Amino acid sequence: MQTHIKYLLLSFLFLLTSSAFAQNATEKFIVVLDAGHGGKDPGNLGNGFKEKDIVLSIVLKIGAALEKHKDIEVIYTRKKDVFVNLFVRGKIANKADADLFVSVHCNSFYTQVYGTETFVLGTKRSETNFNVAKMENEVIFLEEDHEKNYEGFDPNNPESLIGITLMMEDYLDQSILLASYIQDNFTNKLKRRNRGVKQEGFIVLHQTYMPSVLVETGFLSYKKEGVYLNSKKGQTDMATAIKDAILKYKENLNFEFTKNVIFNDTKDYETTFPEITFKVQIAASSRKLKTKPYNFKGLNEISRGKIGNIYKYFYGETSDYSKIKKQKNEALKKGYKTCFIVAFRNGEKISLTQALKTPSN
Repeated sequence: MQTHIKYLLLSFLFLLTSSAFAQNATEKFIVVLDAGHGGKDPGNLGNGFKEKDIVLSIVLKIGAALEKHKDIEVIYTRKKDVFVNLFVRGKIANKADADLFVSVHCNSFYTQVYGTETFVLGTKRSETNFNVAKMENEVIFLEEDHEKNYEGFDPNNPESLIGITLMMEDYLDQSILLASYIQDNFTNKLKRRNRGVKQEGFIVLHQTYMPSVLVETGFLSYKKEGVYLNSKKGQTDMATAIKDAILKYKENLNFEFTKNVIFNDTKDYETTFPEITFKVQIAASSRKLKTKPYNFKGLNEISRGKIGNIYKYFYGETSDYSKIKKQKNEALKKGYKTCFIVAFRNGEKISLTQALKTPSN
């Protein structure tokens, strides 16, 4: 009798959770597509090709294909030849509370290098990567009030690139996953030369608080590659490869949700994680501030940690994931637009993805 009752209870919980998942599944998966450059900023002009026109064509093709899926909403930072400030591109994604931000570009170099590469925001960098980021970031000099909008950020200073990456660590795993899918498609399906997934301080990625990538579809400065990217076939190929990667990423997220939340035993329906502590990271600074409400827009429960010479400031501390999501929303309302949730196990920082996949989940 007890076994029968337990079976009925589990069946009820499964149906309840499945219904909840079905309801969640009706929410749109939001993808923001960013065609680099535009308007007064042509991008690079290798061999006379125009980067701004090529990437806009690719982005519109990606968007048209994704819009065929009823559970996906596509938002564009631009759909025509206009100039859009980098910080505005990020605001568009943040306002939409997007699930992904994908920025599309074409590369250029003074030697005959070629191939594709996809960047995520990070501190691991080489001299070559820095030069690519520097070239893309220098767009801010075309913007009015760029010193105000970017708080004195200098594209020519490598230290600036380190500073802008400190707030994005917990989206790195997801960003790398999408970037790897994109590069795999370029390499295996299109047979393009694979220059890899790389980390660098692109300011357009820093402006967003969701998994974000910047795709360099090839080098216009290498004539053969420039001709390909300037062609309808090349642009369609690139768009299809990126679109397929986005769909694979989305499917992977859905699989992890159903695997970890629905199909395990009843403890999975809880939102508490006894071994995990969640916090909301709201700021990072070289200044040591008192953790008082007057320094943090009236927020209480502020804690501070230090990595190297950088202090990190956190709001809240709980093992209840539902509670920390509410506290994140509170921080957003206070003006901390780039805040995000971080996780710790026994005092050691772990990725949010790893925390949400623990057996206690």
